[in-house]
Amino acid sequence: MRKRSFLPMAISLTALSVAATLAAAATRPALDTDPRFLVQAANTTIARRDVAHVGARVERDLGIINAVAAQLNSRQAARLRAMPGIRLFPDRSLATTSLLGGLLNTTTSVVSDTVDTALVTTSKVPVVSGVTAAVVSGTSNGTATQDGTGVNTPALLYQTNYPMLVGADTMQQAGITGNGVTIAMLDTGLWQDLSQNYGTRILATIDVTNGGSGPVTGDPYGHGTHITSIAAGGAINLSGNYLGIAPQANLVIVRAFNGEGAGRYTDVVAGLNWIVANRKKYNIRVVNLSFGATPESNYWDDPVNQAVMAAWQAGIVVVAAAGNSGPSPMTIGVPGNVPYVITVGALTDNYTPYNPNDDWLASFSSTGPTYEGFVKPEMVAPGGHMVGSMNSNSYLANIDPGSMAPTAQMFTMSGTSQATAVTSGVVALMLQSHPTLTPDEVKCRLLASARPAVSSSGTLAYSVFQQGAGLINAVSAINSSATGCANKGLNVSADLAGTEHFGGPANQNASGSYYIMNLTGSATWGTPQPSDGYTWSSAYTSGQGYSWSEGYAWAPGYSWTQAYTWSDGYAWSKGYAWFKGYAWSKSVPWWNTSGTQAATTQPASIEDWVPNE
Repeated sequence: MRKRSFLPMAISLTALSVAATLAAAATRPALDTDPRFLVQAANTTIARRDVAHVGARVERDLGIINAVAAQLNSRQAARLRAMPGIRLFPDRSLATTSLLGGLLNTTTSVVSDTVDTALVTTSKVPVVSGVTAAVVSGTSNGTATQDGTGVNTPALLYQTNYPMLVGADTMQQAGITGNGVTIAMLDTGLWQDLSQNYGTRILATIDVTNGGSGPVTGDPYGHGTHITSIAAGGAINLSGNYLGIAPQANLVIVRAFNGEGAGRYTDVVAGLNWIVANRKKYNIRVVNLSFGATPESNYWDDPVNQAVMAAWQAGIVVVAAAGNSGPSPMTIGVPGNVPYVITVGALTDNYTPYNPNDDWLASFSSTGPTYEGFVKPEMVAPGGHMVGSMNSNSYLANIDPGSMAPTAQMFTMSGTSQATAVTSGVVALMLQSHPTLTPDEVKCRLLASARPAVSSSGTLAYSVFQQGAGLINAVSAINSSATGCANKGLNVSADLAGTEHFGGPANQNASGSYYIMNLTGSATWGTPQPSDGYTWSSAYTSGQGYSWSEGYAWAPGYSWTQAYTWSDGYAWSKGYAWFKGYAWSKSVPWWNTSGTQAATTQPASIEDWVPNE
């Protein structure tokens, strides 16, 4: 702790001049150039009152986290920080860092000047367009047309493979299509290709960007359109096969990112606020979050994470992207670092979808553990060379025209965003079949039914920090009766109330390897568990395929999903030597509630573009 120093007060003309300047700052209203903050209190009434007390104007209520958004000058911010019970969080900008297979690398902020706008068409596109893709036709298992390699194949011969890879096609044939379950897609909007057969399945849309509340009028960026078609697109081929995972699920479209994939924390929290408030009206059971941010605080201290936990508490299954910053360890982003939610990594089928023995973990897939010691991701799903709907006039299609099908409005893209959409679709299938499942029960059954990658010797090919429980399996998840295997030791109500916070079982030894601690017994607490896959040296084997086994027996159970209550004496420091023996060799720029951020802070983003794998 720093010692305070007290200096004698000297009154001078200079001091009087400074005081006058500060007084003027206190009385003038905030300007458009002043930073925006999320002002949090015990409730929004108090937050509004205190913002008004310092002469600022509330822009938007964010009741889901007991906060409001407001632009504040430096004096107003200082006065609010001095008030008891008030917390200020900078409104982090959201941007997109793109890597288009080496084509170009761009970073866009809310106002972008780094991208050649001549490459981009950002005109508004109606949700329902008169331009439709051609009807697609099924292909047999023996054809060469596959996701990512058939981009130049006429649409009449095209067929996606990811429903088959996760068993969704089997459930669709049995009548499990997501019917009656609503997925909320919080992303860049939606351009509706009529071949996707959304129709009346789109129950509501709202555009919350820049404080708005009107309907979504399109998706000039394209990311939201792509992942929505993967999760719940209703395109069907002439053989009667669907191209999406949950083709009859209902949808709510919430746009929180602008036409260049950029946005703000306030917009994301506002979107989640609307989703939770309208969950019963539209039967919203799943929310898809295919974006991420660099962690800059404890998971419970991040405003987006707080809103995500509130959604989980309200009975909504939250599916979040792990991130595209792998294969290095400790690269899970916000909100994927929330211990309650289902965080998804990505695998690739090696362009051989009918050979299950050569699939591998995508090199870009972010890995755990989190800084609080939780194992992430929970599972992996197809995320390599994924084909989905895309308007040819969208930002992404113009940046990477080589991935756009010339004969149809389809686009090939890789990332944990796409893997997240697959998982959201599978959750919708589960909830149609078992509508009374709670979020914790959904997560447990997904964990218990996943298929981990195993080597020829029968041991895990990847650690739990890389693949979690393994490849998602829709058939086994729907048929599972597993209970009590997810979020053990956690309490979301206490977490949100601030009375308890939690740590996970992961740690790092002196040689740099990550391991799972034993969380039972006073004598053995914290000691490494010797089970298969519980220790990881942070190595990654590129391009080596494995089979993903349904017969693997976890021992001792799913102990890596446990948590324990954090001590009231935890002390966060730049050294990250944490209570009960956490000693990470990696550190991150830490959130500074004084209103500034560390110089190395990375912006949050729609998940980074990566080369197709």
